[in-house]
Amino acid sequence: MALSFQFGTVGSPTSTPKKPGGSVGAVIQTRELGLGALELGWVRSVRVSESTCADIRTTAEEHDVLLSVHAPYYINLNADEEEWPKSRQRLMDAAHYGNLAGATEIIFHPGSYFGKPPEDVRPIAIKRLEGCLAELRKSDNQVTLRPETMGKAAMLGSLEDTLAMSQALDGVQPCLDFAHLHARTGDGTMNTYDEWCQALEKYAKTLGEDSLKDLSCHLSGIEYSDKGEKNHLPLQESDFDLQALFHALHKFECGGRLLCESPVMEEDALLFQRTWMEISGQDE
Repeated sequence: MALSFQFGTVGSPTSTPKKPGGSVGAVIQTRELGLGALELGWVRSVRVSESTCADIRTTAEEHDVLLSVHAPYYINLNADEEEWPKSRQRLMDAAHYGNLAGATEIIFHPGSYFGKPPEDVRPIAIKRLEGCLAELRKSDNQVTLRPETMGKAAMLGSLEDTLAMSQALDGVQPCLDFAHLHARTGDGTMNTYDEWCQALEKYAKTLGEDSLKDLSCHLSGIEYSDKGEKNHLPLQESDFDLQALFHALHKFECGGRLLCESPVMEEDALLFQRTWMEISGQDE
């Protein structure tokens, strides 16, 4: 039975050789490691040529590696009128060049509440995403935009926020960062089998059972305080209960992509893959 999840890293595996290097080398190394997905880490800015994008796409097709893009961090769907055009351009650049490179999903941080209630911010975010999607579809760009669940309660990006955006707009789906969801409340919750089952049930009720077959997920260990996320950790240096999460994902027959953001990313990505194979009874 083939794996229902494809595993990989956010950004180039640290073991990527210098030649050919870059994103092309990262794709080749991903497959060498026995992993099947890669998230291109364009987190500072999108600086890539169309010819490089063509090379990335061809290499990913040849090596059967699924691609996504992590858009620049400096995107805020709740930015003021002066800042929003810059945020929007960063997201659109990631979507344009990501699509050229063969990526089908664009992951991004949705921004900040700036102290406002989530219910007031969500309509602004949805309206702005709607405009982005309209422009992308007009240019026949079919990428899925995936707002990420965020690790601090002050940030736009609760599970409810990402579900609301996704329910409102065809072409938007959450990126479930499980470590962020665990850290967000700052009290150690969202780390048990029952809690993950409740979250997945809510996901399926909001977006349909089929949506669980096409999840986009981030995972790592994480350090947090009462204010939420502090930094990512290797899984085994954290309190994250991988077994609890994976048993819940298996119960709900989930699938999709699961990308590792830990400091030892390929090591943990391979750990995730092995653990999933054991729990699901699937093989490569």
